[in-house]
Amino acid sequence: MNRLQKKCLIASMGLHALLCLILVVGPAFLSSRQKELDLPILEVIPDRLTDAPFSGGGNPNARPPAPQLQPAPLQPPLQQPKPPKVESKPPPEPKTAAKPEPDVAPAEIKREKPKPEIKVDTTVVKRPNKPEKNTPKPDTDEAKAKARAEAEARRRTARQLLARIKDSSEKINENLSPGTTIELRGPGGEAYANYAQVVKTYYDQAWIDPEEVADDDATVEVKVVIARDGRVISDSMIKRSGIPAMDKSVQNALDRVQKLPSFPEAAKEAQRTFMINFNLKAKRLLG
Repeated sequence: MNRLQKKCLIASMGLHALLCLILVVGPAFLSSRQKELDLPILEVIPDRLTDAPFSGGGNPNARPPAPQLQPAPLQPPLQQPKPPKVESKPPPEPKTAAKPEPDVAPAEIKREKPKPEIKVDTTVVKRPNKPEKNTPKPDTDEAKAKARAEAEARRRTARQLLARIKDSSEKINENLSPGTTIELRGPGGEAYANYAQVVKTYYDQAWIDPEEVADDDATVEVKVVIARDGRVISDSMIKRSGIPAMDKSVQNALDRVQKLPSFPEAAKEAQRTFMINFNLKAKRLLG
């Protein structure tokens, strides 16, 4: 190996070492800039944070299931000793004294008197017949025919509706792929929130509405740099509103926030930059 080849080898090794150093140490000096997202303010900040542009999970109204009480083991009933049988002797029959027989007098024989015969008049008395009322009978045949027609119309309408439903379901099944599955996030489980939404919520809660400012359109744009552990590295107002009371209220909010939650577990950046707009109209609408 001549001198030129040695120089080329040393230069190549130096370049490779420099590239490895940049890949390892470079992210610590870089900051990711994020544009402000139109995210809603959180009412409750969960413990779990994510970089996904949505929040969810958790169910604060759900009560934990009550612990199930295990039934106590049933003990076999104790058998009580049976009392000894006592033989009961029948009581002796009392001796009754013989009663003297009374003298029976001869019964008197009563003779029945002959009953008088009752004569019944068997002549038939004719009563005048009442005039029959001519009550008009409803036309039952016409009512039955009308009921049958209405029932047939209802059955026909039901058959048409079933045919339409069946046709629609067949068309939907044709458009869906058999291997497609849709997974929806339920309301239960651990709550999570977007990190940018959490940052915006912290500063919105620290900002006190300057009531003396009458212009609802007053807006202040702020730049905030946050370290990986949630520490605020720097904050500054990029665009002021021109209203001293408004600008002072925003500066007071920046001074109040010194520490935020740490980055999500999957985050790789050493620091992040956020752009936050303090809009007085939105503040007063949301309260």
